Amino acid sequence: MTGSVRVPTPSNEPVRDYAPGSAEVVRLRAEIDRVAGQVRELPHVINGERFFAGQQEAVVSPHEHARVLGHITPAGDKQVRAAIDASLAARRDWSMTPWWERAAIFLRAADLVTGKYRDELLATTMLGQSKTYHQAEIDAACELADFFRYNAYSAAAIYDQQPASDPGQWNIMDHRGLEGFVLAITPFNFTAIAGNLPSTPALMGNTVVWKPSEKSALSSDVVMRVFEEAGLPPGVINLVHGDGQSIASQALASEHLAGVSFTGSTAVFRNLWKTTAQHLDTYRAYPRLVGETGGKNAIIAHPSADPEALLVALVRGAFEYQGQKCSAASRAYIPRSVWRRLEDRLADTVANLHIGDVTEHETFVGAVIDETSCTRLEQAFTEAKSLDSHRLLAGGSVRRETGWFVDPTVFVTDDPTAFTMSQEFFGPLLTVHVYDDADWSSILTLADTTSPYALTCSVFATERTAISEALTVLRDTAGMTYVNDKPTGALMGKQSFGGGRASGTNDKTGSPLALQRWVSGRYIKENMNPDLDWNYPYMGTAGH
Repeated sequence: MTGSVRVPTPSNEPVRDYAPGSAEVVRLRAEIDRVAGQVRELPHVINGERFFAGQQEAVVSPHEHARVLGHITPAGDKQVRAAIDASLAARRDWSMTPWWERAAIFLRAADLVTGKYRDELLATTMLGQSKTYHQAEIDAACELADFFRYNAYSAAAIYDQQPASDPGQWNIMDHRGLEGFVLAITPFNFTAIAGNLPSTPALMGNTVVWKPSEKSALSSDVVMRVFEEAGLPPGVINLVHGDGQSIASQALASEHLAGVSFTGSTAVFRNLWKTTAQHLDTYRAYPRLVGETGGKNAIIAHPSADPEALLVALVRGAFEYQGQKCSAASRAYIPRSVWRRLEDRLADTVANLHIGDVTEHETFVGAVIDETSCTRLEQAFTEAKSLDSHRLLAGGSVRRETGWFVDPTVFVTDDPTAFTMSQEFFGPLLTVHVYDDADWSSILTLADTTSPYALTCSVFATERTAISEALTVLRDTAGMTYVNDKPTGALMGKQSFGGGRASGTNDKTGSPLALQRWVSGRYIKENMNPDLDWNYPYMGTAGH
């Protein structure tokens, strides 16, 4: 190939409405019925081959937990070792593949996501992860495709960065992939993240061992087939199902570990970091650690806030996808003057949110991902109800009979440092602290210091001085700050997601910053006119 290669300028994939009775719904409902009517075997994919090993574990639908959708077989040491070996064997050829050919594969994957595989990705995400039509669409179709397209575009910009050269020299930056393999550990809550975490390092010339959540195994299997059909060579991304701790322990013990790309809990990421540190003396190079690890995201309202906009942000921000977003609103600080106009409407709205089967159009809240999550939230409700400082405004119950359903729940507390204001629960639980209007400035400081996380936050105000003050005081409080908007819904190419403190390494998923982490630079200097005399002018005899 000759000439300069330019990646097409990306744009965000349009979000489909899935209005009742529409042609797109008819097609999707048929796919949902097809997926629900079978039990899929979900294999490991290692060096392009499919394997089953060990005892089967069922993959079920959270909102209908008696329905088995598929089976996985947890990987043993043999499968993990094979995945590592396959990654290492594929590394040289893949890293030497021209970047535009690697980019072409993921651009092709984007079109497969939005075309041939769109309905299957949505159906498996809805059934396997209990997402509504809208939540599945913005995740498994739109954001996943956006990741592939915007990452390819950003990669082109990185490879285009070359150093200046003086006359008689040519300086080149060789943007190499890392030496070794990358371990990608992905969560259940976003099919897009499951596809992005292994594909980002792969795009930049790395090979990957991918451990998806067993709770999203159904949609992850489709993502893997998308990669393969798009032309990804065998061994570049190797998928292994199973226990995260066991797989990570073996991968982190390998001298060839080049990096870890992780989204999940803070506790797990810290353990990965500590384990990596224990092996530093054995690694061939220092591994890159990239993590996004949750949040305790606040909505902070000023007395000038618009109650209508605030109500929408609280409901959508806290309860879309059952609050199982790292960015979900889980604490709110509302001035007394606004709360008087908002309290009854918030209580009534939350109490009447439809909970149930996500394939029903009226459903706003599906099921939480599993029984463990259901129990954790039930325990939090019980503890909060026992405190004199807390008043239950809405919800507070769970139901396990047919699915793992947790009522959207709102507590009001007069203790702004309570456990409900500082701990992450990863579910539909929102706690409101009502403050005196005059305490706005001190509330900003309180919001900044109460929680160890720093992922997202929202500021609601119409007075510009209040917005300016909030952005100043809360500068380190979040990696993504929203003004007069809910703290969820970052859009690729417009807002790049990530946070600091206990929320992760803030590498801004989907941006050039995130891609840069998977590159190891090599400068090459070529001298076109090398010196032929080792003497320097200063070595001449003075006065002669």
